[in-house]
Amino acid sequence: MACKRSSVRLRYSPQKGRFFSGLFYFYPKSAYVYIIYSEKWNQFYVGSALDIEIRLTEHNSGRNTSTRGGNPWILKYTEAFENESLARSREYAIKKKKSRKYIEWLISSVG
Repeated sequence: MACKRSSVRLRYSPQKGRFFSGLFYFYPKSAYVYIIYSEKWNQFYVGSALDIEIRLTEHNSGRNTSTRGGNPWILKYTEAFENESLARSREYAIKKKKSRKYIEWLISSVG
């Protein structure tokens, strides 16, 4: 028996970052902005992720082309946010400053 296409259609497609389960949308609990440092390159990298530990292992295993040669990367700073869009906007705000002094100040302000 061939499978027919369902006549039931959503009015809109679910947005990115939402997970549909039955009648409820589940949002990721939190997102993070992180700053990692490479002693080899003497360079900082600013990023955002839902799980920092997994993301750090991806950086150190060479999965990210922009950080592949700077191993090992050391986690220096994190900020937690309610959702991914707030974390991304904070990441872009830090990157927009284009200032190593600002990044060092952020790291030193944590203590």
